[in-house]
Amino acid sequence: MKTNRTFRKYMLAMVALGLALPVSNAMADEATARPPAKTLARPATKTQSVDARGFIRRWLVLEPIPTSGPLTQSAVQAALEAKPLPNMLTVPKEGDVANLEGQPKWHALDTKLYNLNLYHFAWPLSKPTSNVVFWAVTTIDSPSEMQGVRLAIGSNAASNWWLNGERVIELYDDRQTVIDDGVSKRLTLKKGRNVIVAAIVNGGGATDFCARFLDANDKPITGLTVSLEPL
Repeated sequence: MKTNRTFRKYMLAMVALGLALPVSNAMADEATARPPAKTLARPATKTQSVDARGFIRRWLVLEPIPTSGPLTQSAVQAALEAKPLPNMLTVPKEGDVANLEGQPKWHALDTKLYNLNLYHFAWPLSKPTSNVVFWAVTTIDSPSEMQGVRLAIGSNAASNWWLNGERVIELYDDRQTVIDDGVSKRLTLKKGRNVIVAAIVNGGGATDFCARFLDANDKPITGLTVSLEPL
């Protein structure tokens, strides 16, 4: 007991003097260890159908890249042009390293929700979630050509979206994720593989996104298959 009292007095004295406390390796490991996100999981199958409401729940997500500036159209587009993906039609593999600042890696993820929570993705990796760009890629297999469809998305915060290499949606300013907040013009889904690329730019706080396709009558399309296999 005397040893414990002496150690406690020593610790209190260190705090009073504003000195750093000694930390064992075990304590340091415990402090830095972070549990995996409960909303996310690694894909266990080669393909996945969109859910009953049409939401795409399988994505390749790149570790966040630092950025700065307001979430205005000009600032966001400048940030994305400064740190672009090399090819909007290339589907990376899990574990691939992007030739971008910090050499970020790609992670294959299934979300248990309609949206993919980027904070939940980055936090276990001890990656920042504020003043960053998250890139995400997925592919949609359509059983037939579908004309007059729309890509409908929501994001927190700003985001830009491409379908088969064409930019089709832009959202700006600090905003919450709202289902179908951004809706593209009428598009054509090709029969077979279609590539979706998204860039979500977050200033601070929570960050996430969601996406689905709407048919010519603006009803969710549910007969689509999601795959992360390279083209």
